[in-house]
Amino acid sequence: MPATKPLYDLVLMLDTTAEDSRRQEIVASAEAIVAAGGEVVNKQDWGPRQMAFEIRHKKDADYHLLQFHATAEVLERLDRQLRIVDEVVRYRIVKLAPGTPPPVEQRAEPRPASVTVDAPADDTAAEAAEPVAVDAPAEAEAAPAEAVADTEPADAEPAAAPAGD
Repeated sequence: MPATKPLYDLVLMLDTTAEDSRRQEIVASAEAIVAAGGEVVNKQDWGPRQMAFEIRHKKDADYHLLQFHATAEVLERLDRQLRIVDEVVRYRIVKLAPGTPPPVEQRAEPRPASVTVDAPADDTAAEAAEPVAVDAPAEAEAAPAEAVADTEPADAEPAAAPAGD
């Protein structure tokens, strides 16, 4: 029999159309169930995020992470409670293996929608970023642009004389 209770992760995905007070009530209820027979170790509010696929015609959910130590009885109560609450889009309880690193703290600001590359701030970085023509022959660089435009191929026929006279 292990000396310590196992560590669990509970990820809650709540309906974003539900009122904020109702969502907080659901999270507080889950914490109370855990606290009655175990110990809450870590709690994180990840906020609303877009889901990878629609669940019950919903495209986003309010994510919460709860890490805790608990017994099998607590897990059963928690599972039953979360199944009957309508505002719970989905949840998952996972038993963590010993030595699993803690979750990464979430950023205060949301992730950008698209990643853009900004222009370099200094001139040395800008020079390094300019494209360099590798296959260009040396004569093409030395010839003026007008000379290249005025040349015609040797086998080209002369232009036709204007009709009339």
